[in-house]
Amino acid sequence: MTAIVPLAVSGYVLIVYVGFFGRTDRGRAGVRALDHFVNATLFNGHAWESVSSHAWRERHQSWAKRVIWITDHFQKDHCHRANKREQPIVDLVLSKGLQHRTIK
Repeated sequence: MTAIVPLAVSGYVLIVYVGFFGRTDRGRAGVRALDHFVNATLFNGHAWESVSSHAWRERHQSWAKRVIWITDHFQKDHCHRANKREQPIVDLVLSKGLQHRTIK
């Protein structure tokens, strides 16, 4: 953990730098990874799913309603679209049991 946190902060700084001065594909990959990290840690979601897709699945929850409301200001039905794109991945991982720990 003591190595991961400084690396995560460095990665965030790099994402900001790349976002302004670098290739957009590299920046987008970093933002996508950060999105999945935030979903897994702050929203107790799957590590392979975005906050937007998770919010759509949990759209009856108050936190998810806020996320949907915010993202709708930038792109109409963003969370629904994200979920349509990511739900097959979530279903596959859960059906194969890949969410379980591999080292006990």
